[in-house]
Amino acid sequence: MDDVSINVPEGSIYGLLGPNGAGKTTLIRIINQILAPDKGELFYRDRRIKTNDIFQIGYMPEERGLYKKMKVGEQALYLAQLKGVSKREALKKLKYWFEKFEIQTWWNKKIEELSKGMQQKIQFIITILHEPALIIFDEPFSGFDPINTSLLKKEVLNLRKKGATIIFSTHDMASVEELCDNITLINKAKTILEGKISDIRNAYKSDTFEIGYIGDPARLKNLASGDFEIIDQTAKENINYARIKVKRLVSDNELLSVLIPEVHITSFNELLPGMNDIFIKVVEKAQDINK
Repeated sequence: MDDVSINVPEGSIYGLLGPNGAGKTTLIRIINQILAPDKGELFYRDRRIKTNDIFQIGYMPEERGLYKKMKVGEQALYLAQLKGVSKREALKKLKYWFEKFEIQTWWNKKIEELSKGMQQKIQFIITILHEPALIIFDEPFSGFDPINTSLLKKEVLNLRKKGATIIFSTHDMASVEELCDNITLINKAKTILEGKISDIRNAYKSDTFEIGYIGDPARLKNLASGDFEIIDQTAKENINYARIKVKRLVSDNELLSVLIPEVHITSFNELLPGMNDIFIKVVEKAQDINK
């Protein structure tokens, strides 16, 4: 890593983003004390991280680490005890999670008998069973269908609600927008973007609005001037829609004051860029600079 520094607020979901080979997994392994940093320092709760702090961390790697020949229940118990959970407490917690996910019949199955998505559920349970204060998910929804993805997203939000701090690494920008409070985007081991999701989307907005209206589209088209332009117009179920690009800084009220005398406005929304578009734009710009 090249002087990458992140500050993860306690009790938040923090997105660690970047293209393949950017250095995300290396940074995650340093946090988990799997790798030692060549330089720099790692702090946990305002002090240098200690060896025993690993018991307060839950890590779900992208490349799953389950033993394929072991039975599900036997393996879950073994890994829970490695994290300091007693066998009695582990059995109690596993019963709760297996019932919650409706997977009681998997207890005596071997990992290799399960689909990728089913293995993901087991890995998720093992990751959070010891109730870690810091949880790191690396591509947690890989292999899941939409129903199970929604189920796990709900559980991730519940974990934050209960006070866990979560580092979330993924290429799914829709999940980033849905779950993350803050992000750091790294490329070639360098930080190229960081901040709150809302602030970043506002910083990259293009001053484009979408309106729904009832009226003659020609009247709207005739309004185009040096201050704004009509990008496109469509119609759906007796409502017309138009995207308007504002060329100079005007308030919402100023724009509406021009539109309302001409057509009946039914909806008015500013179109903010999605994290996927921002991700591509920022990474491509960084790559051009480095050429």
